[in-house]
Amino acid sequence: MKNLLLLVFLFVGITAFSQKQMPNISLSDLEGKKVSVTADFMEKDKLYIFSFWATWCTPCINELDEMNDVQDTWKKSLAVEIIAVATDDSRTQKRIKPLVNGKGWDYKILLDSNQELKRALGIVNIPYTVVVKNGVIVHIQNGFVPGSDSELFEKLKAL
Repeated sequence: MKNLLLLVFLFVGITAFSQKQMPNISLSDLEGKKVSVTADFMEKDKLYIFSFWATWCTPCINELDEMNDVQDTWKKSLAVEIIAVATDDSRTQKRIKPLVNGKGWDYKILLDSNQELKRALGIVNIPYTVVVKNGVIVHIQNGFVPGSDSELFEKLKAL
């Protein structure tokens, strides 16, 4: 029995840390234009940071504020682009555009209103950050702690 449990934990651990392709899903941007997650964000060797958030999630908004403050610095030394993926449902989706405009966030906002991308990636809790390079997920960060942008930047530089 112990060996079976050990084997299950080993398999789950290996599966959880194996590299995974970004799913081929299309989402809308704030203007209603369809954007393909794989086709439109696949510049060779560029890092794409997909930050999953919602208008009702205070840690998500704090993370996006922090990323907005540091993105220009990051872009000076790395080929990086931040994409904020709003997971609001139909009840709260009308709050996205006013919030983004009020915050002055300077990156692409995508709407995952049916949570198709969120489900495809197996995301349970937000904020959730996925770093993609050449179509492959190379780093995942779940949750937010103030100041974690410097830790993420160090990870990005290593990639």
